[in-house]
Amino acid sequence: MRIGELAASTGVSPRSLRYYEQQGLITSARTPAGHRRYDPAMVDAVIRVQELFAAGLCSSKIASLLPCLQAPQRARTPALLADLLEQRARLDAAEREIRRARQVLDEVIDALDD
Repeated sequence: MRIGELAASTGVSPRSLRYYEQQGLITSARTPAGHRRYDPAMVDAVIRVQELFAAGLCSSKIASLLPCLQAPQRARTPALLADLLEQRARLDAAEREIRRARQVLDEVIDALDD
């Protein structure tokens, strides 16, 4: 599949796909003319990368986690779980901060309405 086809299948821009490949998040083969060709399995890989970005992980963290996520259960390292738990704790803290900020904003709005 060509880069445009992968982009259309995943909703990810060709530019982002090139970045993912540069970061080692996805792979492609090259035609004799140098064009990228992606295995159809890359659709699922790109979707997984997008999910991890949405979870707040940076590309270097995703690159280090992908081999563990793709490995059989018995081959996964405890570091994978520790990294994911750490990220979840960061998200929980950010959520608390957002809730507190919203509470303050609500109090200011209520004071202005009175």
